[in-house]
Amino acid sequence: MMALLHKTLAENLLLRIQDPEAKSADLNVARQFLKDNGIDALPVEGSPLSDLVATLPDFSDDTFDVSELKLN
Repeated sequence: MMALLHKTLAENLLLRIQDPEAKSADLNVARQFLKDNGIDALPVEGSPLSDLVATLPDFSDDTFDVSELKLN
């Protein structure tokens, strides 16, 4: 019974995040589902995750200027 519930939830979350009109809340629910189930990923060169990581600032860099961050 629990396995069916888990599978159904995963399938429905996948459909929701594949929808072009998915909301940030949908993505957040999927993210939390993955986290709660111990699923994580490492950025592999050339992967979308690696591309995303490459866009992030290097906060450990001593020359990083925090004032460059935009507040929204």
